[in-house]
Amino acid sequence: MLTIQQIKSNPAEVVERLAIKGFDGKEAIDKVLALDERRRQLQLDNDNKAAELNRIAASIGSLMKEGRREEAEQAKAQVAGLKEAQRAIAVELADTEQEQHNLLVTIPNLPCAMVPAGTSAADNVVEKTGGPMPDLPEDALPHWDLAKKYNLIDFDLGVKITGAGFPVYMGKGARLQRALIQFFLDEANKAGYLEIEPPYVVNAASGYGTGQLPDKEGQMYHCELDDLYLIPTAEVPVTNIYRDVILREDELPRKNCAYSACFRREAGSYGKDVRGLNRLHQFDKVEIVRIERPEDSYAALEEMKDHVQSLLDKLGLPWHILRLCGGDMSFTSAITFDFEVWSGAQKRWLEVSSVSNFETYQANRLKCRYRAADKKTKLCHTLNGSALALPRIMAALLENNQTPEGIIVPECLRRYTGFDIID
Repeated sequence: MLTIQQIKSNPAEVVERLAIKGFDGKEAIDKVLALDERRRQLQLDNDNKAAELNRIAASIGSLMKEGRREEAEQAKAQVAGLKEAQRAIAVELADTEQEQHNLLVTIPNLPCAMVPAGTSAADNVVEKTGGPMPDLPEDALPHWDLAKKYNLIDFDLGVKITGAGFPVYMGKGARLQRALIQFFLDEANKAGYLEIEPPYVVNAASGYGTGQLPDKEGQMYHCELDDLYLIPTAEVPVTNIYRDVILREDELPRKNCAYSACFRREAGSYGKDVRGLNRLHQFDKVEIVRIERPEDSYAALEEMKDHVQSLLDKLGLPWHILRLCGGDMSFTSAITFDFEVWSGAQKRWLEVSSVSNFETYQANRLKCRYRAADKKTKLCHTLNGSALALPRIMAALLENNQTPEGIIVPECLRRYTGFDIID
């Protein structure tokens, strides 16, 4: 959530930067400022009435002692009237603050200066490319056919048990999945991330804290009876560890990682892009989360990008990094870098990670702060990234490593799988 100070410092610039995300913010920003002015006026009015009330109340005793009973009674009536006025002001002040808050949570984060203009994925900028491209025959099988051939994943069984988008991994497919999870967690541990095992359901306050709520697209699964939400990513519960927390400056940075199942309705998804593992309603992911001082957060972002790149290099996958344009960024992000891997049989790039800096946007919603050396309390910067999301990694590994003898397992995974080849 944007701070009032961010908006007041330069409203025109805020509107201009929001436009990079395709958000027309003039009306909302003008209303936020008008509500803030009304809030300040109400607070001033309340303070003036409090001062007047104290002055009059203090005079009542003296008037009574001097025998000026009628004036004392008039003063008491004035005090009663001022108290009633204060109660009315308190109600209007609370309503004004709530209206302002409700409006603020509908305004996206400001994109930072490095975010390119653009309206869609076509306008994203390729920052860097690496990894060996596979040399596959023209008749190379897509991962859904490989999964069936080697009895690794049963998509039809998932439909029977639950519905489309809930695959069942089995045999070596399940072991490869578990190997990837353990590999990602071990690599995160080596990089200094403390592992967290979070709940897979969160309350509404947690959803609001990280910006998943209000959920305008209806992408979260909602357990209405208990008013709980299935997590779309471990970012939500892990970042909410720091909700309403004031850290000491020497406790920063905080680096956490977590494995979780993730649940997304993916409303409106259809066509070839959703076949096989390309787009699921339930999938596994290892997430990295950082809480940083503002002056350190962009160096931390580069470290996170390097970490994700190292995972893809060790897996031997071809990758590129995209700097997302304003129109392709999330609601809460200040800047996002997507990692995509090449799917050899599908002949297309598949997104496997998003690494983002949210600056103070999430921290303001969460009230995630730190006490600086000068004793002042300041908002932290929050960052997170997929390291990594498994379905499309699995898809690329199966497709790119297929041979006439079977599917070769990357060397970095063999100590986890216990086999070198799927045949």
